Amino acid sequence: MAACLAYVDLNPIRAKMADTPETSDHTSAQQRIEVANSGADPLAPNQPNQLFPFVGYPRQEMPEGLPFRLQDYLELLDWTGRQFRQGKRGTIDESLPPIMERLNLEPDKWLYTAIHFEHSFKGFLGTVRSMVETCRRLGYRRTPGLSAAKILT
Repeated sequence: MAACLAYVDLNPIRAKMADTPETSDHTSAQQRIEVANSGADPLAPNQPNQLFPFVGYPRQEMPEGLPFRLQDYLELLDWTGRQFRQGKRGTIDESLPPIMERLNLEPDKWLYTAIHFEHSFKGFLGTVRSMVETCRRLGYRRTPGLSAAKILT
């Protein structure tokens, strides 16, 4: 899910229509940043209705929403966006929390998936289990995007 969000939120930057996520018009990242900067709680229902809320880390009584914090997603988005820049090496400042470890993502696999998102996920996006169940329910013989989903788990 995070790879899909990042792919869409970084489109204006890749197209050179914006320099940063906060200046990327009409993206969920910009909308979430504006809500966060307004002093509102980004986990509260006052987020734009069309956006799925960030609900924190996975836990037993998990509310419906994205299973990480807004801050973590924005740091991951910034890191990923820096990797796309030609002629400039992106580095993670040592003072930042080790987000890739917390999310159990290997940087090379994450970057490959974010760059090649459309190629990797042509039909469905989700966990390996949910993708297999959906395809079985729909009568598919194969599960499109299964190998890409396995890379991230």
